[in-house]
Amino acid sequence: MKLYNTLTREKDELPAPILQKSITMYSCGPTVYDETHIGHMRKFTMDDVLKRSLRFLGYEVKHVMNITDVGHLTGDDDSGEDKLEKGAKKQGKTVWDVAKEYEEKFWDTMKALKIDQDDIIVMHATQCIDDMIALNKKLEEKGFTYQTDEALYFDVTMFDGYGKLSGQKMEDKKQAVRSEVNIDPGKKHPADFALWFKKVGRFADHTMHWESPWGDGFPGWHIECSAMAMKGLQSETIDIHTGGIDHIPVHHENEIAQSEAATGKPFVRWWVHHAFLQVDGEKMSKSKGNFYTLKDLYDRKVDPLTLKYLFLQTHYRKPMNFTWEAAQAAAKAYEQLQSIYYDLKQQANGTKITHAQDLSGTAQFMLNTFKKDISDDLNTARLLGNVWYMLKEEKLKPEDQLFLLDHVNTIFGFNLSGKEHNESIPDEIQSLADQRLQARTEKDFQKSDDLRKQIENNGYTIEDTNDGYVIKKK
Repeated sequence: MKLYNTLTREKDELPAPILQKSITMYSCGPTVYDETHIGHMRKFTMDDVLKRSLRFLGYEVKHVMNITDVGHLTGDDDSGEDKLEKGAKKQGKTVWDVAKEYEEKFWDTMKALKIDQDDIIVMHATQCIDDMIALNKKLEEKGFTYQTDEALYFDVTMFDGYGKLSGQKMEDKKQAVRSEVNIDPGKKHPADFALWFKKVGRFADHTMHWESPWGDGFPGWHIECSAMAMKGLQSETIDIHTGGIDHIPVHHENEIAQSEAATGKPFVRWWVHHAFLQVDGEKMSKSKGNFYTLKDLYDRKVDPLTLKYLFLQTHYRKPMNFTWEAAQAAAKAYEQLQSIYYDLKQQANGTKITHAQDLSGTAQFMLNTFKKDISDDLNTARLLGNVWYMLKEEKLKPEDQLFLLDHVNTIFGFNLSGKEHNESIPDEIQSLADQRLQARTEKDFQKSDDLRKQIENNGYTIEDTNDGYVIKKK
């Protein structure tokens, strides 16, 4: 498999599974101070598809993702407030309640996208404070830090490789000049970043704080990821690190500096970055009214899995523009794929191919084509095109096509069989079932129970499954 590596600016080939069976992977996770939106959905969908693709190609994958529940300031350059503190003030809640609420909503969204929480080693920043302190101590012992009245800083001038990920030169780094931005007068270089904030000045009333050798306070955002990645993956060098392109110039640059300064080893072998998602050609924001979440999908009766189909039509390194019209078009294509899958199962009439060597020559060629597509820097758009080409191939038997679709289902997590028993269900009953699924996702169990009774009163039964639900006529 070849992946575009931000560090080398080339598609770098991973060692074949026979040479390196296991891959370690770290994903920058959510900062749980606000709703999970469709931009997040795209990023975490593609992380999941990357992991699924690696396994499809024969690798074992150990995947760690962090939950940032402290220390992420509104400015990546150590300016502004802690996002959790800001969210708590705005909502009149405790920071702990805010973190708990939005983490639950995040996992509800991942569940709707069929992204398995149990398949991820989840690391919470607040549960790894000792590991961050230990890493900071190591940096201090090696002479990479200095203290001010406000914080413990990493001195970027002491690390020769600073800027190698972004390509930005040290002299291009400028101190923020806006009047509302805090500037620590003791900070030596604009690019120096905080490893530990002291509970003084603007952070004197910070709710989350811990004792440390540098005083009572809390960790900087950047040190959190390095400590959690190394702890969760049990290695000082990891294979793949994913994140958004906005993390390249500051957050990931700082992760490299502090990690490699502490260990003397390369921190990450492949840096994988996802491009932005826009909405109707604009940046997503609540003020513009284009900040869409799982609830908005359900309100518009859009299955989250059809959004997954939409994401896969654009390469992960290309910017993507979301519109509701595009979502509806993706829904039709996804539902057609589900219907074809159901029809193929009927046509195969119990005949099932379980090994690739039993496929026809044409089917084996298509399977190899799928592998080439996914191995070429995760070319999901080309793979989707070849899926539709395969389904129109007259030489293929239904059981061949079913075998190939099962593999596509494995790579993308499409849940193609999720509603195969619901084909002849009336629209009004299907609508009640979808509303009930939404209610269950939102943990509104009273509404869920009322909707189940409505379905049963209309002569149908509904059974919950791992993939959603199955409806049958009584």
